[in-house]
Amino acid sequence: MKHDLPPEVSPQSLIKLLINNMLNFRSKLTLLFSTLFFINSTFCFATALPKQNAVPGGIAIINLNIPSGNTLPKVTFNKKRVMVKPQENSWHAIVGIPLKTRPGKKFIKLKTDKNNKKYFFTVKSKKYKTQHLTIKNKRKVNPYKKDLKRIIKEKKIIGKVFRQWRAIPQVRTEFIVPVDGPFSSPFGLRRFFNKQPRRPHSGLDIAAKEGTPIHAPADGIISNTGDYFFNGNSVFIDHGQGLITMYCHMSKIAVKKGQSVKQGEVIGNVGMTGRVTGPHLHWSVNLNNTRVEPTLFLK
Repeated sequence: MKHDLPPEVSPQSLIKLLINNMLNFRSKLTLLFSTLFFINSTFCFATALPKQNAVPGGIAIINLNIPSGNTLPKVTFNKKRVMVKPQENSWHAIVGIPLKTRPGKKFIKLKTDKNNKKYFFTVKSKKYKTQHLTIKNKRKVNPYKKDLKRIIKEKKIIGKVFRQWRAIPQVRTEFIVPVDGPFSSPFGLRRFFNKQPRRPHSGLDIAAKEGTPIHAPADGIISNTGDYFFNGNSVFIDHGQGLITMYCHMSKIAVKKGQSVKQGEVIGNVGMTGRVTGPHLHWSVNLNNTRVEPTLFLK
């Protein structure tokens, strides 16, 4: 059967129309697959767990064996709320272990409507190295009496920031390194300043030139900024569920309290404010009000 085209429609224009429709369909299909890939990648990043290392200063990951859903299970360790994340359709507790914890059998509590259920895990021993540092500004090692009031006040402020709990269902725990540079002082070092013993190193030091940009390792909200006696110019990011990161000794702060930041966004610059021996970033990671090894969160 013969079909004649209307006189106003030439074979050339019909072919052109068909080609354009095919190209449009291909573009839409590509956009669809790109969107699906982005959603899948975002979900995978959100549900990925940090590395487990159940030692003092490390992390224990415990499968609660309950189906993951919209309601966050209430889990505590030493009476402190613990982060939970879904993995393979089950909730997992992500427990920060304090540096002062003795090796042995420990437990977390899951609060339910009927009772509390205990989950046991074992903390293994770990011996951290010793570091001796010489601080030229002796006042930063042995503060004056008038400095102590400021130090006590700042300690309360920082403690309040680390105790914050923001209940969100998905917390991104795959971090990028916040600044380019070598790791100069690892987490957990037993420290001596001018031959005087001090608390263990509760963060990771990254050496870099003054002014080097510092990036947010993951999405979050700026929960605090300020100039502190020991820490110098500092920024705190609340990533959700008690996961809070701290950045110290900065030369410049580029964010404000309450501001939302995305992974990779610049929050300030490396400096040498506070108690330092040279320019670097001191980076701390806090879980359930416990400082833990930052590298456990790196991709």
